Amino acid sequence: MPRPRHFISKLAIAAIGTLLAGTLAFGLVAVYFMPGLPDISDKQTFQLKMPLRIFSADNVLIGEYSEERRIPLSIKNTPQTLIDAVLAAEDANFYSHHGVAIKGLLRAALSNYRARGKSQGASTITMQVARNFFLSPEKTYTRKIKEILLAFKIERQLSKDEILELYLNKIFLGHRAYGFGAAAKVYYGRDIKDLTLPEYAMLAALPKAPSRNNPLSRPDNAKQRRNYVLRRM
Repeated sequence: MPRPRHFISKLAIAAIGTLLAGTLAFGLVAVYFMPGLPDISDKQTFQLKMPLRIFSADNVLIGEYSEERRIPLSIKNTPQTLIDAVLAAEDANFYSHHGVAIKGLLRAALSNYRARGKSQGASTITMQVARNFFLSPEKTYTRKIKEILLAFKIERQLSKDEILELYLNKIFLGHRAYGFGAAAKVYYGRDIKDLTLPEYAMLAALPKAPSRNNPLSRPDNAKQRRNYVLRRM
């Protein structure tokens, strides 16, 4: 039996009203938090901590001192297989969204409501860049709001490739390795360009939970997550 027109009209009005209310609420939140967000207009804001390296007279590395192990990668010289693995694991729609995956956030919010907690974050790669450069790791709704707003700002300031390059070099991957260049050396003792497909997938499995998915200390968990990444590639 077809539904009465007045019912459909009421449903449409309710949907439009909900959308307008949500837009207004987001606007008010943005107005409140925007003044306190960091200025990212200068690309020098995105600085990576580099270790102090000591070389011999014949240019051989003899020592490295830093809390963070890091070997910077250029997006142009990063193996495409690694990029594919990272996007499959962390943000399959990275090149099509504008910093925030709305559906993912709504799905995570619903899951968190049901779990009475903050178990899921639904952070895109851009949101993770915002968090890792400018915000604390605490899991609060305030930080998540700032993360979302900063992601929009970053997307306006940087290209997608620039954002991805920052992510590849900044993300913590366990054992003091920050970025995939350092992780390749830590876990496999080789340069990033010399790894195999399963090894790229293993590294891409780490950002979600570096301790739980660590191939050295938790090999079974690591293989499960690696296989998940491979299936999504």
